[in-house]
Amino acid sequence: MRKKSVYKWGAAIVVLLLVIAGGYMYFGSKTETKSTTSEIVEVQRMKLKSTVSATGTIRPVNSVEVSSKITARIKTVLVKENDKVTAGQTVAILDGKDYEASNDQASFKVSNTKSKYDRMEYLNSIGAKSQEELEDAKYAYDTAASALEKSQSDLNETVITAPMDGVVVGEPKSAGTMAVQGNSNPTVIMTIADMSKKQILAKVDETDIGTVKVGQNATFTVDTYTGKTFTARVSKISQTDVSNSWNTNSSSSSSSSSSSSVIYYYVVLDIDDPEGLLLPAMTARVEIVTSETDNALAVPISALKTDNKGSYVVLSLPDGQTENRYVSTGIYSDEYVEIIDGLNEGDKIAITYKAQTSKTNTSSRRGPGGGPPM
Repeated sequence: MRKKSVYKWGAAIVVLLLVIAGGYMYFGSKTETKSTTSEIVEVQRMKLKSTVSATGTIRPVNSVEVSSKITARIKTVLVKENDKVTAGQTVAILDGKDYEASNDQASFKVSNTKSKYDRMEYLNSIGAKSQEELEDAKYAYDTAASALEKSQSDLNETVITAPMDGVVVGEPKSAGTMAVQGNSNPTVIMTIADMSKKQILAKVDETDIGTVKVGQNATFTVDTYTGKTFTARVSKISQTDVSNSWNTNSSSSSSSSSSSSVIYYYVVLDIDDPEGLLLPAMTARVEIVTSETDNALAVPISALKTDNKGSYVVLSLPDGQTENRYVSTGIYSDEYVEIIDGLNEGDKIAITYKAQTSKTNTSSRRGPGGGPPM
């Protein structure tokens, strides 16, 4: 009995070893190997262009939010969205009943104080009233005149006029809305913009902002016009990042810098839009041309290597040998780099690629159902 037990245990161990061996062969049947391939390319001349990509928002160059200097209910709106207006044109009228009443009262008070002042001036001239009484009468009259001037100004403000030539952008407030004055949050009755001149407010990463200069040309696209490319020019570069993160005294900078470590700078680009196709708030995907040349000696960027001595390429010699040739580089495009020194047109360079391939061991056998081979 003891021998039989030993035999059973021995058989079990053998089976277990076979299973482990089969699993190893199965999972080891697929191995990744790195293969190296080389390509010989010729140094050639071509047009190269270096660009900086950015995303921005289209906006009019000149626009103004029309609000009221007084608080009153809107009585009439004389324009609607997309209407063209000229500077000085009446675009809305506020309810001025209260201001008319105040103006009438101020006018009456001016007349009253003026009569008192004239009488006091006469009495003072004959010695019946003192100089102090005359001065008090003059003060009352001047105060009333100032109050009348203020009430007339408020009454004039019930007529809202366009401050500039342009187009009404967006729907104006409707009649019956209370127009509230204020410096921080006044009621915007309407927005007027000069749609003949537009620009892009783009955000450029700090790694690229150093190559962007005023006057550089750019191209951009918008989603609504697929396949159409527009042109623009850099007109202004902000001297501070979009969050003013350098200013430790600014509360907004501290909160924004903690939420994101990426630094962007605003770049303004003037747009060419003779057809008037572009609308405010459209997203523009911009390519700013930072440098370009029509006849650059160029090689693929993949051919360029670097070490502690600098940048080099592997030069393929006529006898089949190779040589590391150190070069000076210029413009970088998406795929090519300009070679300023170190190579000549027609030189041949070797580009080495490393690729991973899967190799299957065809000598392995699978068991029933596709499991590990036994």
